Amino acid sequence: MKKSSERSEPLRIKAGFDPTAPDLHLGHCILLKKLRDFQDLGHTVVFLIGDFTAMIGDPTGRTETRPPLTEKEVAENAKTYQRQVFKILRKDKTEVVFNSSWLKAMSAEELLKLASLENVARMLERDDFHKRYTSGIPITIKEFLYPLIQAYDSAKIRSDVELGGTDQKFNILLGRDVQRYFNQEPQVAVFLPILEGLDGIRKMSKSLGNYIAVEDSPEDIYGKAMSVSDELMWRYYELLSSRSQKEIAHMKEGHPMDAKKALAFEIARWFHGEKNATNAQRGFETKFSEREFPGDAREVLFDKKGGGTILDLVMRSSERVKSRGEAKRLIEQGGVNVDGERITDPTTLVPQKEVLRIKIGKREFVKVRFG
Repeated sequence: MKKSSERSEPLRIKAGFDPTAPDLHLGHCILLKKLRDFQDLGHTVVFLIGDFTAMIGDPTGRTETRPPLTEKEVAENAKTYQRQVFKILRKDKTEVVFNSSWLKAMSAEELLKLASLENVARMLERDDFHKRYTSGIPITIKEFLYPLIQAYDSAKIRSDVELGGTDQKFNILLGRDVQRYFNQEPQVAVFLPILEGLDGIRKMSKSLGNYIAVEDSPEDIYGKAMSVSDELMWRYYELLSSRSQKEIAHMKEGHPMDAKKALAFEIARWFHGEKNATNAQRGFETKFSEREFPGDAREVLFDKKGGGTILDLVMRSSERVKSRGEAKRLIEQGGVNVDGERITDPTTLVPQKEVLRIKIGKREFVKVRFG
């Protein structure tokens, strides 16, 4: 990297994506966003589509052998990747390469030489392989080859820097070893956090259904973003938002619902533009109003605008909840919605608005006005 600065030569920044599914999602976008930062600094991104390695299957994090994909499935998924990636990356600073272009031509002799660079003991240092081995779960020789082949990609494209998730540490560091074998300066490894899916627990993944896809409609993006928990929302801000840390800290002082709407709008705008994001926001608010609130919903009028906690609000407005303990349990179990936002913390402050639409439990709807 020092040589790049001294010679005013752009770095070659590698990122590999196996087209095992047709959709890129927000989990991929953490990496793509950082790649775009490198491009804006004048560097070249090598977007490597692992069409060959996808047919092997990345064993990272797996507790069992991954079912292989057909060549046709991989090819179809790869087409969608090429289309989606330029929603974030710059075409003029991106090289798109397929590792099948050199791996299909690899001879048995070349593969054996590559396999001789590492031993079984080193491979079993990988946490996922170690767990499977000690549990008696089979590991195929093909899976052992995956990290070696991914490492070989780094040597073929002569990458200066490789970006990947923290779960790719073993594979990316192995790339440095393979580059040394080919008398290349080893790449710098940059590891980025893994994004939790909409469930807030597991890694965002299409197979788990807990994802927001790059090509989801603006309405779906907005609605899915509104479904994340208050706690997870700040994780999404940290890893995906273009806002500064100072802005995010200021937003934390306000009401979570306002921050979540801003996040949903920002993500929808990122992929679909200002107009479509605005329409998605309006549609969400209208749909919530029509779906959740019947025309004969009970109305109550309180003297002062806002103030107090959601727990206080439920106790003041509900005709069904009889005690603070019952109200607290109902809130913590996700049984209270305020303007379409599920509130699970009883100490959450009441939004400063003239009108609030509250759903309490499954059947009680209350429109609260502050005068």
